[in-house]
Amino acid sequence: MFEVDIKKNLADKAELVNGKIDGILSQWTGIQPKLNEAIKYVLAAPGKRVRAALVLLCCELVSGKVNDDALNAATSIEMMHCSSLIHDDLPAMDDDDFRRGRPSCHKAFDEATAILAGDALMIMAFETFARNMSTSQKAAEMVKILAQAAGPAGMIAGQMDDLEAENSKPDAQKLESIHINKTAKMFQASTSLGAVAGGADEKQKQCLAEYGLNLGLAFQVADDILDVVSDTNTLGKTAGKDSIQGKVTYPALFGLEESRKRSEKIVSQAIENLSSFGEKAQILRALAFEIINRTK
Repeated sequence: MFEVDIKKNLADKAELVNGKIDGILSQWTGIQPKLNEAIKYVLAAPGKRVRAALVLLCCELVSGKVNDDALNAATSIEMMHCSSLIHDDLPAMDDDDFRRGRPSCHKAFDEATAILAGDALMIMAFETFARNMSTSQKAAEMVKILAQAAGPAGMIAGQMDDLEAENSKPDAQKLESIHINKTAKMFQASTSLGAVAGGADEKQKQCLAEYGLNLGLAFQVADDILDVVSDTNTLGKTAGKDSIQGKVTYPALFGLEESRKRSEKIVSQAIENLSSFGEKAQILRALAFEIINRTK
């Protein structure tokens, strides 16, 4: 449908972000050696960097190019995302031994190191804004965006609700709330950070924020489906765990076919959010379809 090589575009963006991560990590001195090793281990794990790529794509959409503010913000969102993955995998949380095809941080090191590495990455995400943004106004706005998305009324709230909902009777409203908080708000933060980095106006910010939220929700529905239909080697994490742990998921509540239909409907809403950008937003439309059609 779209004349866009989305896989290559994502790979190119991931390469840009990986280079920026290496550069920013070199700014820190005095990190305890074992902790430093754990932080680098997690950040170096192979991943699509979808959230980080979204920052760059949205900046590119509104300004015509990727700038250094966007690259710094992409690094911050990746640090925050990686911190959440470390904590998610801990035995007290989702208890997974694998992440991105490698042993989880607490398996490669130990639980205490993993907890501290996750804490460190969360703090480093905010310090990256403070150190590297072109203006203090942008830094403050970006800190607020990420803090609200990742904090106790965002990602952390979703994680808490997800744990409490295990082995409970599935409820559609609770399910959507968990997915919006745990996953979608971080996607919304990515699109919003890109908008700020690119100097978007208020209407553009609003449209991209709504797109990001819908995209993130579609991503999580697709993730729920993949946990059922895929395998551990393909996913790079343990498949089938949602059912074993009694997670509230879209397939558990609606079945696979209805879950697929719902993901398609959410993607349609995301694409509608981009209507004011016209043809310039083709890459973001292609990304929305890639999100629900991915295999891992």
